[in-house]
Amino acid sequence: MTRIQVSELAPEAYRAMSGLERFLHGSDLPHATLELVKLRASQINGCAFCVHMHSRDAKKAGETDERLWSVAAWREAPFYTEAERAALALTEAATRLSDRPDPVPDEIWDEAAKHYDDATLAALVVAIATINAWNRIAVTTHTGPGAHV
Repeated sequence: MTRIQVSELAPEAYRAMSGLERFLHGSDLPHATLELVKLRASQINGCAFCVHMHSRDAKKAGETDERLWSVAAWREAPFYTEAERAALALTEAATRLSDRPDPVPDEIWDEAAKHYDDATLAALVVAIATINAWNRIAVTTHTGPGAHV
């Protein structure tokens, strides 16, 4: 059961987070990449609400079952472009900041920078930060699949 409704109790904060989503959807970051990033970060963070929402949204946008089912094992799966792999590697590094002394090593950053121009790379960084914030809101409040944050 959801502990609190952040959208009702902190509407200005919720609107600010929604503004980040509007920015991301208007950016040059490919929509498929955005949804894969959101899905992968949500898997890492154990956010059932966001895993459900972003897999559903990606499917509605035309994403294939194979790519959705395999995103947790993207390194071994043949379904992703090199640019998507770079985005997923950056997502994992930036989501697991405490897992290593240099959380986002140059090799991961440089690979992403090979595939995205600076503005799109900036949007990717914002996407990763934003989904991690949404995950923390949903996990902390026990917001489950199908609920509203």
